[in-house]
Amino acid sequence: MEDDKAGRYVLPGDFLGSGEYKSWANAIKIGDKFYATRVGVLEMGEDRIRVIPMSGPYIPKLGDVVIGKVIEVMPVAWTLDINSFFNAFLPAQHAFRSFDPERDELSNKFKLGDLILASIAKVERGRDSMLSLDGEGLGKIEEGEVFRISQVKVPRLIGKKGSMVQKIEELTGAQIFVGQNGIIVAKGPPESITKVKRAIEIVETMAHMSGLTDKMEDLLR
Repeated sequence: MEDDKAGRYVLPGDFLGSGEYKSWANAIKIGDKFYATRVGVLEMGEDRIRVIPMSGPYIPKLGDVVIGKVIEVMPVAWTLDINSFFNAFLPAQHAFRSFDPERDELSNKFKLGDLILASIAKVERGRDSMLSLDGEGLGKIEEGEVFRISQVKVPRLIGKKGSMVQKIEELTGAQIFVGQNGIIVAKGPPESITKVKRAIEIVETMAHMSGLTDKMEDLLR
C-alpha cells in the first residue's frame, strides 16, 4: 500500500489496501484485501494495518508514551487508569533502583491520584498492559491541569518531530506533557493554561487543515 494513504480518515467499508499483513485491527480481511470496520484514521506498518477509532477508549500499543492516574497501590505494583478498556500496571522494580518489598513502601513513591508519564512495555489482549519508566522524562508529573483529546488527534497535537507541541509551549509559556492515550497535562500560570486549552480546542477542530503549526500563533490571538 502507498505510504501516502496512511493517516487518512476512513469510514466503515472503505478499502484500505491489500497485502500479507500479519495483524490488523478494526478492519476485515476478504481474500487479500482489507476494509475498514470503524470510523477512524488509517495506520500502517510493515506487517500490520489498523484503523484507530475516532472515539472510544485508547487501544494500547507497544512503545506508546501515556499518562496514567494511580488508582490502586498494591504490594508490588501500582494500577493506573490509562483511558483504555483495561487498566495498566507499573511493577515496583521499574520505579525503585533495587526493590525490596520488606523495605520499600510503594505509597511513598507514588500515591493514589498521582499522574505518571510512562511507556507501554507489554500488551496482552484481554489483560492489563504493563508500564515502564525506562525512558527520558518518564515518571511522576508533579502538578498541572489535565485535558483530554481524541486519541486520533494526538499525532496532530504533537506535530512532526514535536513541532506543534513545541510551538504551543512557546506561545503559551506552559510546560506540556502529552500522552498518546489522549491525556494532556499542562503546567503554568492561569493565563498560560487558558491559552493551552484554546490551543487544544484548535487542534481538535482543525486537525484536518494543512500548515496548522504555522497558523497556531494567529489562531491563539
